[in-house]
Amino acid sequence: MSSLVVSAPGKVLLAGGYLVLDPSYSGVVVSTSSRFYTVISPATSGHIVVRSPQFINATWPYTWSISQTASSPPSASKNKFVHLALQKTLSLALEAKGPAELERALGAGLDITIAGDNDFYSQQDQASNLGWPISLTSLAKIDPFSPTGVTLADVAKTGLGSSAALITSLVTALLVQAGLIAPDQLASASSRQLAHNVAQFVHCLAQGKVGSGFDVSAAVFGSQLYTRFSPAVLQPLMDDSAMLAPENPAWDLTVTPFTLPPRTRLLLADIHAGSNTPLLVSQVLKWRSENSVIAHSLWTALDQCNMSLGQTLARLTELYQRDEHAYVETVRWISGLQPMQWLANPNMEEAQSTCLEAFYEAHLLTEQIRSKMREMGKLSGVDIEPEQQTKLLNTSVAMAGVIGGGVPGAGGFDAVWLLVCEPPEGTPGIPPLARIERLWTGFPGVAPLLAKESKAQGVALERLDAVPGLAAAVASAARA
Repeated sequence: MSSLVVSAPGKVLLAGGYLVLDPSYSGVVVSTSSRFYTVISPATSGHIVVRSPQFINATWPYTWSISQTASSPPSASKNKFVHLALQKTLSLALEAKGPAELERALGAGLDITIAGDNDFYSQQDQASNLGWPISLTSLAKIDPFSPTGVTLADVAKTGLGSSAALITSLVTALLVQAGLIAPDQLASASSRQLAHNVAQFVHCLAQGKVGSGFDVSAAVFGSQLYTRFSPAVLQPLMDDSAMLAPENPAWDLTVTPFTLPPRTRLLLADIHAGSNTPLLVSQVLKWRSENSVIAHSLWTALDQCNMSLGQTLARLTELYQRDEHAYVETVRWISGLQPMQWLANPNMEEAQSTCLEAFYEAHLLTEQIRSKMREMGKLSGVDIEPEQQTKLLNTSVAMAGVIGGGVPGAGGFDAVWLLVCEPPEGTPGIPPLARIERLWTGFPGVAPLLAKESKAQGVALERLDAVPGLAAAVASAARA
């Protein structure tokens, strides 16, 4: 019997940090090509065994019974996220399908392997240990699903939303395994909404709080303009799993599909540092509650910039569809020029000029967003864009062919993002991506990530043999 494989992408919140916690505001969220994979295979042990081959001591055995749903032996290592995903998803399946159907789905046991693409964890030490320069070429040579050599608690993450992607892939795989979602219906609206609702519930329960949910939403639906659900929808869930139903109107999130413009590339930097995001958020929210008038004014202005950025990026896609030649020639032009030089060609055709103005507007908006985020950081006493990040970003966004950039999400020392042009082959000069790679070598502890925007939007079924390195990771997990 073949294995069931479900993947879910990571996320980058380009615009909307802090604001996405409030249903009055929205965020621009990009799902990444780096994904988490859950592989479910039939077993004969009578248990559910979950393994993560990338970590030390990462095997979690569970027993199953109708009365206890899923529980781990007292001696087993604990993983709250995995345990709650199993317990809550299988309890829902028991309620919806009945004991006989669920026992048939679980069979004589399940072997579950969970693995994340390398980008979810810092690879800087591994590349250095191999004597390789920190570059995209070096990172691409590291084996897929490479062992980290540490326990899960000690791994250095890169801020791509590993827990949300993990939970989404695991929960969705279990929903398919239990028959609540038919494999050929995973792309349907109702199936995705069910996967979203259960994954949000489990993720919030494991974290001990109801967050904004944009990370799970990106893992399920892909890149989007996101407005959060009312937190109250999750309050009764301890007692009423019916609240998870996809048709429940209390799930009032708004998801508007979104994609980055053609001939652009999302580029992320692993800073190999890190920030305490919950602490940053609590400090900003405390400042907001104590300075409501100033905070409201700043957040309203920031939201206008965030939404304008989303609209401008969407308009660039429309301009590409309207006149591909003019759009591509514009990309070719700006790839060799700093943003301050983009408008310096008075002889440009009208169609190209329109594209050029839209690219420059996107550049200006990213700079305005950065300015307002720094202002919020100064007012709240929080390092939203620390001085080191400011220096890195200022230098980066001044380079030829760079549309804009910023600190993703709540900011801090975790990462930076850039949107760079990808000109067609044969364009004279050094490509923008190569310029940025060269620039970043002069910043200690800064490394590019392989991740781009995901072209496969949201959660997806996969074939085990179609994902490079995944079958080997499953085999190594089984041997552990």
